[in-house]
Amino acid sequence: MSLKSLALIENWPVPTAAAGAVRADGTVLGLHGPAGQRFPLASVTKPLAAYAVLVAYEEGAIEFDEPAGPAGSTVRHLLAHTSGLAFDEHKVTAPPGERRLYSNAGFEQLGDHVAKVTDIPFAEYLRQAVLEPLGMTSTTLEGSPAKDGVSTVEDLLRFAAEVQAPRLLDPRTVAEAMSVQYPGTKGVLPGYGHQNPNDWGLGFEIRDSKSPHWTGSSSSRRTFGHFGQSGTFLWIDPDAGAACVALTDRAFGPWAIEAWPAFTDAVLAEL
Repeated sequence: MSLKSLALIENWPVPTAAAGAVRADGTVLGLHGPAGQRFPLASVTKPLAAYAVLVAYEEGAIEFDEPAGPAGSTVRHLLAHTSGLAFDEHKVTAPPGERRLYSNAGFEQLGDHVAKVTDIPFAEYLRQAVLEPLGMTSTTLEGSPAKDGVSTVEDLLRFAAEVQAPRLLDPRTVAEAMSVQYPGTKGVLPGYGHQNPNDWGLGFEIRDSKSPHWTGSSSSRRTFGHFGQSGTFLWIDPDAGAACVALTDRAFGPWAIEAWPAFTDAVLAEL
Protein backbone atom coordinates (compact mmCIF):
# COMPACT_ATOMS: atom_id res chain seq x y z
CA MET A 1 0.00 0.00 0.00
CA SER A 2 1.06 3.59 -0.50
CA LEU A 3 -0.68 6.08 1.76
CA LYS A 4 -2.63 8.59 -0.34
CA SER A 5 -3.11 10.79 2.72
CA LEU A 6 0.56 11.81 2.62
CA ALA A 7 -0.27 13.91 -0.46
CA LEU A 8 -2.14 16.32 1.84
CA ILE A 9 1.21 18.08 2.36
CA GLU A 10 0.58 19.55 -1.11
CA ASN A 11 -2.04 21.79 0.53
CA TRP A 12 0.31 23.14 3.21
CA PRO A 13 1.34 26.81 2.79
CA VAL A 14 5.05 25.96 2.62
CA PRO A 15 7.64 26.23 -0.17
CA THR A 16 8.78 22.62 0.20
CA ALA A 17 7.50 19.65 2.20
CA ALA A 18 8.27 15.94 2.34
CA ALA A 19 6.53 13.21 4.34
CA GLY A 20 6.62 9.48 4.90
CA ALA A 21 5.29 6.71 7.12
CA VAL A 22 6.80 3.44 8.29
CA ARG A 23 5.69 0.32 10.16
CA ALA A 24 7.58 -1.24 13.04
CA ASP A 25 9.01 -3.91 10.74
CA GLY A 26 10.58 -1.22 8.56
CA THR A 27 7.98 -1.38 5.78
CA VAL A 28 7.74 2.09 4.27
CA LEU A 29 4.03 2.79 3.85
CA GLY A 30 4.54 5.72 1.55
CA LEU A 31 6.64 8.76 0.68
CA HIS A 32 5.56 12.10 -0.72
CA GLY A 33 7.70 15.05 -1.77
CA PRO A 34 11.50 15.15 -1.88
CA ALA A 35 12.14 12.41 0.69
CA GLY A 36 15.91 12.58 0.13
CA GLN A 37 16.17 16.36 0.62
CA ARG A 38 17.97 17.53 3.76
CA PHE A 39 16.01 19.84 6.04
CA PRO A 40 17.01 21.52 9.32
CA LEU A 41 15.23 19.54 12.06
CA ALA A 42 15.18 22.10 14.89
CA SER A 43 13.91 20.22 17.97
CA VAL A 44 13.29 16.96 16.10
CA THR A 45 17.05 16.72 16.77
CA LYS A 46 16.25 15.92 20.41
CA PRO A 47 14.94 12.34 19.94
CA LEU A 48 18.08 11.51 17.93
CA ALA A 49 20.30 12.96 20.64
CA ALA A 50 18.29 11.18 23.33
CA TYR A 51 18.72 7.85 21.54
CA ALA A 52 22.50 8.34 21.61
CA VAL A 53 22.24 9.02 25.35
CA LEU A 54 20.30 5.75 25.75
CA VAL A 55 23.13 3.94 23.93
CA ALA A 56 25.61 5.55 26.33
CA TYR A 57 23.48 4.24 29.20
CA GLU A 58 23.47 0.69 27.83
CA GLU A 59 27.22 0.86 27.21
CA GLY A 60 27.66 1.68 30.90
CA ALA A 61 29.13 5.13 30.22
CA ILE A 62 26.35 6.87 32.18
CA GLU A 63 23.49 6.12 34.58
CA PHE A 64 20.13 7.84 34.29
CA ASP A 65 20.25 8.98 37.91
CA GLU A 66 23.83 10.22 38.07
CA PRO A 67 24.46 13.95 38.55
CA ALA A 68 24.43 16.03 35.35
CA GLY A 69 23.56 19.64 34.66
CA PRO A 70 22.76 22.04 37.52
CA ALA A 71 23.13 21.11 41.20
CA GLY A 72 20.74 18.34 42.21
CA SER A 73 19.92 17.48 38.60
CA THR A 74 20.54 14.13 36.88
CA VAL A 75 20.75 12.73 33.33
CA ARG A 76 17.08 11.72 33.75
CA HIS A 77 16.08 15.29 34.70
CA LEU A 78 17.84 16.68 31.63
CA LEU A 79 16.22 14.15 29.27
CA ALA A 80 12.77 14.80 30.77
CA HIS A 81 13.02 18.63 30.84
CA THR A 82 12.81 18.77 34.63
CA SER A 83 16.35 19.96 35.45
CA GLY A 84 15.11 23.47 36.22
CA LEU A 85 17.23 25.03 33.47
CA ALA A 86 15.72 27.86 31.43
CA PHE A 87 14.54 27.41 27.84
CA ASP A 88 17.56 28.81 26.00
CA GLU A 89 19.82 30.06 28.79
CA HIS A 90 22.15 28.12 31.03
CA LYS A 91 20.56 29.50 34.19
CA VAL A 92 18.48 27.69 36.80
CA THR A 93 14.90 28.88 37.21
CA ALA A 94 13.42 26.06 39.36
CA PRO A 95 14.55 23.15 41.57
CA PRO A 96 15.07 19.85 39.71
CA GLY A 97 11.97 17.67 39.33
CA GLU A 98 9.48 20.39 40.22
CA ARG A 99 8.29 21.74 36.86
CA ARG A 100 8.45 20.69 33.21
CA LEU A 101 10.59 23.51 31.86
CA TYR A 102 11.30 22.69 28.22
CA SER A 103 15.01 23.42 27.84
CA ASN A 104 17.41 23.53 24.91
CA ALA A 105 20.11 24.38 27.46
CA GLY A 106 19.36 21.09 29.23
CA PHE A 107 20.05 19.08 26.08
CA GLU A 108 23.25 21.04 25.50
CA GLN A 109 24.43 20.17 29.02
CA LEU A 110 23.42 16.55 28.36
CA GLY A 111 25.57 16.50 25.22
CA ASP A 112 28.48 18.02 27.16
CA HIS A 113 28.08 15.39 29.89
CA VAL A 114 28.14 12.45 27.46
CA ALA A 115 31.11 13.95 25.60
CA LYS A 116 33.01 14.34 28.87
CA VAL A 117 32.43 10.80 30.17
CA THR A 118 33.03 9.10 26.81
CA ASP A 119 35.84 11.43 25.66
CA ILE A 120 34.09 11.67 22.26
CA PRO A 121 32.53 14.89 20.89
CA PHE A 122 28.75 14.44 21.10
CA ALA A 123 28.12 14.85 17.36
CA GLU A 124 30.64 12.09 16.71
CA TYR A 125 29.15 9.91 19.44
CA LEU A 126 25.70 10.32 17.84
CA ARG A 127 27.15 9.36 14.46
CA GLN A 128 28.86 6.22 15.77
CA ALA A 129 26.07 5.14 18.14
CA VAL A 130 22.96 5.82 16.06
CA LEU A 131 23.36 7.33 12.60
CA GLU A 132 25.97 4.97 11.15
CA PRO A 133 24.43 1.70 12.41
CA LEU A 134 21.01 2.73 11.03
CA GLY A 135 22.39 3.80 7.65
CA MET A 136 21.35 7.43 8.23
CA THR A 137 24.02 8.73 5.87
CA SER A 138 22.26 12.03 5.11
CA THR A 139 21.92 13.04 8.78
CA THR A 140 24.38 15.27 10.63
CA LEU A 141 24.51 17.20 13.89
CA GLU A 142 25.96 20.61 13.14
CA GLY A 143 25.99 22.24 16.57
CA SER A 144 23.59 22.00 19.50
CA PRO A 145 22.17 18.53 20.33
CA ALA A 146 18.94 20.39 21.14
CA LYS A 147 18.26 21.80 17.68
CA ASP A 148 21.01 21.64 15.07
CA GLY A 149 20.36 18.32 13.34
CA VAL A 150 19.85 18.13 9.57
CA SER A 151 18.19 15.08 8.02
CA THR A 152 15.85 13.64 5.39
CA VAL A 153 12.48 11.91 5.56
CA GLU A 154 14.14 8.70 4.35
CA ASP A 155 16.69 8.76 7.18
CA LEU A 156 14.13 9.63 9.85
CA LEU A 157 11.94 6.71 8.76
CA ARG A 158 14.93 4.44 9.45
CA PHE A 159 15.13 5.95 12.92
CA ALA A 160 11.36 5.64 13.47
CA ALA A 161 11.47 1.96 12.49
CA GLU A 162 14.32 1.41 14.96
CA VAL A 163 12.44 3.05 17.84
CA GLN A 164 9.39 0.86 17.14
CA ALA A 165 11.43 -2.37 16.96
CA PRO A 166 14.81 -1.66 18.58
CA ARG A 167 17.97 -3.36 17.38
CA LEU A 168 20.50 -0.90 18.79
CA LEU A 169 18.95 -0.95 22.28
CA ASP A 170 17.22 -3.34 24.63
CA PRO A 171 13.45 -2.86 24.11
CA ARG A 172 13.12 -2.28 27.87
CA THR A 173 15.32 0.82 27.58
CA VAL A 174 13.13 2.21 24.79
CA ALA A 175 10.01 1.36 26.82
CA GLU A 176 11.47 3.48 29.63
CA ALA A 177 12.06 6.35 27.20
CA MET A 178 8.40 6.12 26.12
CA SER A 179 7.19 6.14 29.75
CA VAL A 180 6.15 9.27 31.64
CA GLN A 181 8.97 10.59 33.80
CA TYR A 182 7.99 12.55 36.93
CA PRO A 183 4.22 11.97 36.45
CA GLY A 184 1.87 14.85 37.21
CA THR A 185 4.44 17.54 36.36
CA LYS A 186 2.95 20.72 34.90
CA GLY A 187 4.57 22.87 32.27
CA VAL A 188 4.32 24.72 28.97
CA LEU A 189 4.39 22.80 25.68
CA PRO A 190 6.06 25.31 23.33
CA GLY A 191 3.54 26.66 20.83
CA TYR A 192 0.60 25.04 22.66
CA GLY A 193 0.56 26.69 26.06
CA HIS A 194 0.28 25.39 29.60
CA GLN A 195 -0.47 21.68 30.01
CA ASN A 196 -1.39 19.93 33.24
CA PRO A 197 0.15 17.43 33.24
CA ASN A 198 2.81 18.08 30.58
CA ASP A 199 3.94 14.48 30.14
CA TRP A 200 7.37 13.65 28.81
CA GLY A 201 9.53 10.55 28.54
CA LEU A 202 13.32 10.40 28.12
CA GLY A 203 13.80 12.81 25.22
CA PHE A 204 10.39 12.06 23.68
CA GLU A 205 7.24 14.08 24.26
CA ILE A 206 4.24 11.89 25.18
CA ARG A 207 0.81 12.87 23.94
CA ASP A 208 -1.41 11.44 26.71
CA SER A 209 -4.42 13.74 27.20
CA LYS A 210 -2.77 17.00 26.08
CA SER A 211 -5.08 19.48 24.38
CA PRO A 212 -4.37 21.34 22.17
CA HIS A 213 -1.69 19.18 20.59
CA TRP A 214 0.23 18.89 17.33
CA THR A 215 -0.82 15.26 16.70
CA GLY A 216 -4.34 14.21 15.69
CA SER A 217 -7.60 13.86 17.61
CA SER A 218 -7.44 10.14 16.76
CA SER A 219 -3.82 9.74 17.90
CA SER A 220 -3.58 7.31 20.81
CA ARG A 221 -2.58 8.55 24.25
CA ARG A 222 0.59 6.47 23.91
CA THR A 223 1.74 8.46 20.85
CA PHE A 224 5.16 9.98 21.38
CA GLY A 225 7.67 11.95 19.35
CA HIS A 226 8.67 15.57 18.78
CA PHE A 227 8.04 18.60 16.61
CA GLY A 228 10.47 21.33 15.64
CA GLN A 229 10.27 25.09 15.17
CA SER A 230 11.57 24.64 11.60
CA GLY A 231 8.19 23.13 10.66
CA THR A 232 9.07 19.49 11.27
CA PHE A 233 7.63 16.55 13.20
CA LEU A 234 8.06 12.87 13.93
CA TRP A 235 5.38 10.86 15.76
CA ILE A 236 5.20 7.20 16.65
CA ASP A 237 1.80 5.73 17.55
CA PRO A 238 2.27 2.29 19.15
CA ASP A 239 -1.47 1.57 18.95
CA ALA A 240 -1.43 2.17 15.18
CA GLY A 241 1.84 0.27 14.79
CA ALA A 242 3.28 3.03 12.63
CA ALA A 243 5.26 6.25 12.61
CA CYS A 244 5.07 9.37 10.46
CA VAL A 245 7.60 12.07 9.58
CA ALA A 246 7.03 15.44 7.90
CA LEU A 247 9.74 18.00 7.12
CA THR A 248 9.22 21.49 5.69
CA ASP A 249 11.17 24.67 5.07
CA ARG A 250 8.68 27.02 6.75
CA ALA A 251 8.92 27.87 10.44
CA PHE A 252 6.29 26.43 12.79
CA GLY A 253 3.32 28.75 13.32
CA PRO A 254 -0.48 28.98 13.05
CA TRP A 255 -0.37 27.17 9.67
CA ALA A 256 1.11 24.07 11.35
CA ILE A 257 -1.26 24.20 14.32
CA GLU A 258 -4.10 24.07 11.78
CA ALA A 259 -2.64 21.62 9.22
CA TRP A 260 -0.83 18.95 11.23
CA PRO A 261 -3.68 17.38 13.27
CA ALA A 262 -5.93 16.94 10.21
CA PHE A 263 -3.00 15.42 8.30
CA THR A 264 -2.26 13.00 11.15
CA ASP A 265 -5.92 11.99 11.42
CA ALA A 266 -6.02 11.29 7.67
CA VAL A 267 -2.89 9.12 7.88
CA LEU A 268 -4.25 7.19 10.88
CA ALA A 269 -7.63 6.69 9.18
CA GLU A 270 -5.90 5.21 6.13
CA LEU A 271 -3.79 2.88 8.27
